[in-house]
Amino acid sequence: MNKDLKPKIVLVTGGAGFIGSNFIRYELKNNKNAVIINLDKLTYAGNLQNLKDVEKEYGLSSGDENPRYFFIKGDICDRNLVKSIFSGKYFKKKGIGRGTHDSRLTTPDAVINFAAETHVDRSILSSEPFIDTNIKGTQTLLEAARIHWQTQNSEPETRNRFIHISTDEVYGSLGKKGKFTEVSPLSPNSPYSASKAAADLLCRSYYKTYSLPVTITRSSNNYGPYQFPEKLIPLIIKNAIEGKKLPVYGDGANVRDWLYVEDNCRAIDLVLRKAEPGEIYNIGGENEIENIKTVKLICKTLKNSTSDGSEPEKLIQFIADPRGEAHDFRYALDCSKIKEKLGWKPTLEFREGLKKTIDWYLKNQDWIKKVISGDYLKYYNRIYK
Repeated sequence: MNKDLKPKIVLVTGGAGFIGSNFIRYELKNNKNAVIINLDKLTYAGNLQNLKDVEKEYGLSSGDENPRYFFIKGDICDRNLVKSIFSGKYFKKKGIGRGTHDSRLTTPDAVINFAAETHVDRSILSSEPFIDTNIKGTQTLLEAARIHWQTQNSEPETRNRFIHISTDEVYGSLGKKGKFTEVSPLSPNSPYSASKAAADLLCRSYYKTYSLPVTITRSSNNYGPYQFPEKLIPLIIKNAIEGKKLPVYGDGANVRDWLYVEDNCRAIDLVLRKAEPGEIYNIGGENEIENIKTVKLICKTLKNSTSDGSEPEKLIQFIADPRGEAHDFRYALDCSKIKEKLGWKPTLEFREGLKKTIDWYLKNQDWIKKVISGDYLKYYNRIYK
């Protein structure tokens, strides 16, 4: 195992999204010397409401003469912008870095690429944004990292890391038994998972061809605070609170392994600091459960919290599955590698994590109202009509 790298400047792409914002919060709290540059396009699922507390405590508005958090609105497909961030020209042009933190704002030591279009249903409606962001955007970041790290350092693997955040969906679907390992073949079944698999292969090629220190993580379904309410758990919580129908695809028998987002952040931090370049790590919550059982657990927990006093379980509505063959029956990950190599394991059992998540959404109704836009409502009506 490598010694602890503790990178000083981390470029986090997609940091205003669900997992990215939770990771930024985790990293700033646990890596006291880290400076985070957050590059996010702020699409429908990326929202600065997710990071108001971070900006106040660590950002330019904190009053600290050495802020540790910087936000840049931009697209990872924008080659000129990405290049200017790596070279430091972006900060000079904006007048940032003239104070005592001048020497710290140079090229990023590490990249963590969360930026992605992620929802299977949206990829079925239109795959083009998934090809652009997930494939072309990843290649833009890889190329910028390659050029700048190898120009400034003949052995970038000694101080740099490129962590690509992938998904268990690249493996395709499992039957009722077995688990995916890191060497399982890639067999994606949707435009979303296909675009992520392509990005994984690009990352592998940059490691093999250019010795770029790339590591890939593939996690199971994340849940927790700040998740946009088109995903199953926050959607069911939101609708149950509002007394609306609870849409469940098919008969709800599809099985998912749920991972609390902070457990994933802790795993990514370990991969960033200690993992060997070129490796892939599965990160799972070891909480397999059928979708319908997840929905009923949420209903049971929310029984006394609905707006009209109704029993949420009566709102369950089974609907036709628009994904068809693209709706994978079951995902399950063998996480023995990250346990043995990096000493990680999930800490939060699903029922406990679900209760924490529901409590957060109950206390943050204003957040839900602010993140739901007209774009979301149009999409919701198309999928759950």
